[in-house]
Amino acid sequence: MYKYRVFLSWATAVLAAGSASAWAEPLVGAGSSAAAPIYRSWGAAYEKATGHKLVYESAGSSAGMRKIRAREVGYGASDVAPAPAELAKDGLAVFPIAITGIAPVVNLPRITEGQLRLNGRVLARIFMGQITQWNAPEIAELNHGLALPHLPIRVIVRSDGSGTTYNYTDYLAKVHPDWQGQFGVKTSIAWPEGFLAAKGNEGVAKAVRETQGGITYADYGYVKEHKLVPVQLMNQAGEFVSPSNEGFRAALAASDWVRSGDFTTTLTNKPGRGVWPITMGTFALVPLVTAKPQETLPALKFFAWSFQHGDELVQQSNFVRLPTRVQATAFKIIASVKDQAGNPIGMQVSGF
Repeated sequence: MYKYRVFLSWATAVLAAGSASAWAEPLVGAGSSAAAPIYRSWGAAYEKATGHKLVYESAGSSAGMRKIRAREVGYGASDVAPAPAELAKDGLAVFPIAITGIAPVVNLPRITEGQLRLNGRVLARIFMGQITQWNAPEIAELNHGLALPHLPIRVIVRSDGSGTTYNYTDYLAKVHPDWQGQFGVKTSIAWPEGFLAAKGNEGVAKAVRETQGGITYADYGYVKEHKLVPVQLMNQAGEFVSPSNEGFRAALAASDWVRSGDFTTTLTNKPGRGVWPITMGTFALVPLVTAKPQETLPALKFFAWSFQHGDELVQQSNFVRLPTRVQATAFKIIASVKDQAGNPIGMQVSGF
């Protein structure tokens, strides 16, 4: 706890130094569409509090990684934490921002939120193109008494490189033995022929609303914002659960994130009651050694401010805040950023 207080003291000092090194241009970030709602809410509050503007491009996690590698933005955003070797090669530091979840959503006549039940194996077979009708026996077996429509299943997927896709396929690989060999766990998938593709969470949300018989996967914030119809999904404990912040917290509590502060593992298919099985973290990436302190420092100040003041905004955006232990780790990573001369860029951190 002492170390965490040190980090907060450091963050306060960094923010207080803002007037001495103010920037006129907007801070630009790009990447994860799942994280766009939280950057919109944090950015608006930050501009109101400090006068500094945030511009965020919701371009998908792969685009965010590409732009920060090329140093085209102040920070990149991704729903996948790159491996240490990849970070070292690209000269980047990664830290988590918040926790969210992915929900399978459907557009079926006379079926409302939480009525349709699926398990991981059936969901995987739908996205493998093996189950093609909504009244198929495998689906009917999980939904006794529910009038399933005699409609073809129209699967909608992401056309862009997506951390949401990565975490979704990470889950499917854990619940179906054939998924890894056929499709793998990736940000971009070679989906079966005939699937519909749309860009970003906004794109798939719009597409499923316009497609009768449609099913897709979307970040929970977009499910709420667009009033989509999520399914109930069976978790490891054998419960049928609906996506919720409580379910994301239960998954988080069963993870290494809480036990050891290690945020590099995915949060999918965790054990325990109440767990939502497709939970994920979202991350920010900045240069570990920056050749452009005038671009990197504003990003670090923004995140320091947001971690101090953004807990309420996290919840309003249908995300879950980081555990204190993980947030302290994020502050430590932020504090490690240096200029090319090896000097911490405006940060003096001690006590650890």
